[in-house]
Amino acid sequence: MTNYIPEPFRIKMIEPIHLISLEAREAALKRAKFNIFNLRSDEVYIDLLTDSGTGAMSQSQWAAMLEGDESYAGARSYERLSQVVKEIFGFKHFVPTHQGRAAENILTAIALKPGQFVPSNMHFDTTEGNILARGGKPVNLVDEVAFKPEAIVDFKGNMDLSKLRAFIQEKGATNIPFGMITITNNAGGGQPVSMENLKGVSKIYHEFGIPFIIDACRFAENAYFIKLRETGYSKKSILEIAKETFSLADGVTMSAKKDGLANIGGFLCLNDDAWFEKVRAELILREGFVTYGGLAGRDLDAIAVGLMEALEEGYLAYRVGQTKYLSEQLLASGVPIVQPAGGHAIYVDAAKMLSHLKRDQFPGQALTIALYREGGIRGVEIGAVAFGHDDPDTGAPVYPELELVRLALPRRVYTQSHLDYVADILAQLQKKPKAIGGVKMTRAPKLLRHFSAEFELLSP
Repeated sequence: MTNYIPEPFRIKMIEPIHLISLEAREAALKRAKFNIFNLRSDEVYIDLLTDSGTGAMSQSQWAAMLEGDESYAGARSYERLSQVVKEIFGFKHFVPTHQGRAAENILTAIALKPGQFVPSNMHFDTTEGNILARGGKPVNLVDEVAFKPEAIVDFKGNMDLSKLRAFIQEKGATNIPFGMITITNNAGGGQPVSMENLKGVSKIYHEFGIPFIIDACRFAENAYFIKLRETGYSKKSILEIAKETFSLADGVTMSAKKDGLANIGGFLCLNDDAWFEKVRAELILREGFVTYGGLAGRDLDAIAVGLMEALEEGYLAYRVGQTKYLSEQLLASGVPIVQPAGGHAIYVDAAKMLSHLKRDQFPGQALTIALYREGGIRGVEIGAVAFGHDDPDTGAPVYPELELVRLALPRRVYTQSHLDYVADILAQLQKKPKAIGGVKMTRAPKLLRHFSAEFELLSP
């Protein structure tokens, strides 16, 4: 017997996958300049690069797509999605976008001035990138326990409220156009944020007159953790918890490619009328008319159905159960991971697993390369490549606290046997960590460098 929760669905259609030979994988890595983003999908056996837009849609979503209204303005598909967004999120204004980073781009375009600060628990890559691109300064104020991978804490994604208050007092509220929090905390191991902490963050932001924006792409998973772990919420529905969450905020950025269970799409919600007028103008200029926002009508319908399906407790139990199952397999083999397991991914502690490598040898990137070479598995580095940078004053490298490899599970895609295979490959690597050499970064842009950086292998 295992602790695996059976999938709450039957498989109606399949996509063939193949494990190519070791020689072919090595050739693919060389061609890709040892950046797993450059691999072709047909060269990957188990693809855990991201859970963003990679899930399997339901029969109800596919059926809804057939009713997609492709009118340029005033489409019925927009109205259907608008009603669902209003039901769950409750904000006054809503615009669709082609994905979450587009919502972030529009928000920073209309609200952020160069030199201003945007605090959060931990910004993820595109949020950080959009803030930096506008001349802003992203600031992470997560509780310090987030930097202790082995610590078992229910809500390791929480903001440090003392840090937040002190930061606002130091920088001044006028230098903070809006404040954020990410649920769940993707950069810190997919860890949830408690309702108590959300209330505390909301209170502090509003005390200083700072608009509170939630990065909400995994809101349903976060609500499920609140239901499981926080006193007073066990009998509340996921929808009730979600509504309470968003009642604390002034807006959200959302990638519907996560808890919208869709392959593309996102949206931006706000309450402020003046901000929304600017958002409309920016959206029309960059994304499309306000009732389609860069999406086909059929995509709007798929998101409308997916948002409601993401609230189903049976689905969420399976979703969180998958990550827990994989975490237990890895821990049993001695693979160091961020604990407890988050909602959407497993995060391997590459700094500990490859302790013989220095930070400037990029152990996270080295492990992603080894994982693909050994078993055709594609994960992603969440460490010195993705979040490192050079100090603007000294030019010295600055490394993030955590050096992780994220194995993100696409929604409703892989089965228990796939996870067993992943666990087995990582267990094999764990037995011979010193056989894995570091890497040298040979080329990288200043922003979001992990997407297109190039590397060379160093000798073990």
